Amino acid sequence: MFWKSVVGKLAITILLLVSFVLFILTILLLQFFENFHIESAESDMLQTATKVSVLLEQHESRDLIAETTERVKDPASRVAILYEDSDVWVSKGGDDNLSRLEETWLQKEKLLEELENNNEIRKQMLLPDGNTEAMIVGIPTPDNQGAIFVYQSLDVIDQTKAETTKIIFLAAGIAIILTVIFAFFLSTRITSPLIKMREAAFDLTRGEFDTKVPILTHDEIGELALAFNRMGRQLKFHINALRQEKEQLSSIVSSMADGVITLNRNGDMIVTNRPAERFIESLYYENNRAVSSEDRKLPDELNQILLQVIEGETEVLHEISLQGRNWVMLMTPLYDQTFVRGAVAVIRDMTEERRLDKLRKDFIANVSHELRTPISMLQGYSEAIVDDIAETKEQKNELGQIIHEESLRMGRLVNELLDLARMEAGHQQLQVEEIEVEPYLKRIVKKFSGLATEGKIRIELKHNIVKQTARFDPDRMEQVLINLIDNAIRHTCEEGHVTVYANNDNSELSIEIKDSGSGIPEDDLPFIFERFYKADKSRARNDKKKGTGLGLAIAKNIIDSHHGIITVKSKINEGTSFTIRLPHKRSS
Repeated sequence: MFWKSVVGKLAITILLLVSFVLFILTILLLQFFENFHIESAESDMLQTATKVSVLLEQHESRDLIAETTERVKDPASRVAILYEDSDVWVSKGGDDNLSRLEETWLQKEKLLEELENNNEIRKQMLLPDGNTEAMIVGIPTPDNQGAIFVYQSLDVIDQTKAETTKIIFLAAGIAIILTVIFAFFLSTRITSPLIKMREAAFDLTRGEFDTKVPILTHDEIGELALAFNRMGRQLKFHINALRQEKEQLSSIVSSMADGVITLNRNGDMIVTNRPAERFIESLYYENNRAVSSEDRKLPDELNQILLQVIEGETEVLHEISLQGRNWVMLMTPLYDQTFVRGAVAVIRDMTEERRLDKLRKDFIANVSHELRTPISMLQGYSEAIVDDIAETKEQKNELGQIIHEESLRMGRLVNELLDLARMEAGHQQLQVEEIEVEPYLKRIVKKFSGLATEGKIRIELKHNIVKQTARFDPDRMEQVLINLIDNAIRHTCEEGHVTVYANNDNSELSIEIKDSGSGIPEDDLPFIFERFYKADKSRARNDKKKGTGLGLAIAKNIIDSHHGIITVKSKINEGTSFTIRLPHKRSS
């Protein structure tokens, strides 16, 4: 509203100040002019009384004195002469309201007594009629035996006062009008640059840091505009510096292999990078909770750690195991001066380090274990033949058959190790072709229908094919799928089921092999893609078929060669799910 603006406040302030000054000045001027007119009238009447006194002194003829007095006096006043014989003569007057003065009234009002004590009288009082207020002056006659009184009505003074009041109020009105004009002009001149600064400030809040305020004057307001423009430049500089620092920090956090989570005191996740999000997803899956992008609350399992950090104001190191992966979390408090405003958690996946350590320890033992059995059998049966323990030809043939099978087993082991080494070295060439997905998968699943029927297991294919074809090496991919489906059937009990889910859209081919088998222990999940890992030792259903422990390692290398991803999720006695994702557009 108008009076809430700077223009209104400044204009109203100036107007009130000038009005107050004019009010005080008007009162003083009215009082001054009233006193001035009264004193002027009294002086004129005293002058008239003095002239009459001179006439009394120079002439003895009362008629002459009366005639001369009528001529020299003001028409608006009357003159009363009290002679020594108590005779009172009163002149005529132009005002009919002025009554005659009588000696008895003069004595009653004690004017004669006052005249004896003073040289003159100046008073305002009611005349004998009691209705008319008048000014009266008096002086003694030259012989001090009588008195001369001159009086006139105050109406004359009131008329003069009214005229003077009109003039003063007219001048005050003109002054107020000019003040209003001046106040609006001045306030507009002052506030116009301020309004431009306000608009520029709004532009700054919208991020328009190039906005400048025009410098129209060289006074304090001009200096303020200059300082505002300098502030805008400095603000732009600092905002750009902060933006660059934020982008740099965001790039650093995003490129970190470790997970980073920034938290406030309430447990809200403010900043997270991709490794941290994968950790949170695994934590939600472990606790059967759905992942929501809108839920930015820290999981309850980590809130206790946050409370320890805030209350103790110290960093806390904590280890967490999820889905067979080992995570180490270091949570450190964040300070706002001396107040803990939150915490930052750095999460490192230690699975690979521990896997490499375990692999280093177990590799020689695994190879030795895998080779020891066939070598021992070869050595034992060959010694039996050499020592002629096998007497008949049938026994020798049986021993030879066993030696042949063990040599084939050793050959398969060596070949698989060579294939795996060749894949890891990048020497394996893929024969990529454009393959129709649905017929390809149906053919592979059909191969296991007999094995599934024999084990009383239901196997089925479910698919959502948007794009009909995909590019991959059909032989290598068949090797992967056969290995996964075969494992799923072998480790699923009777009346169980194995389902192959396929989804091929415009971005990727996704294949999931899910079973209802015994599941994989959580501690073994990180190592199932490693060499010589055998699912049989933890979830074996039967001993009809034993592998070398290299199938899943080879499968992972084949998927890696296709620039894809293979993942596993499993729970004991609930089943296992392997998921393969092959992108259609692959980076070189």
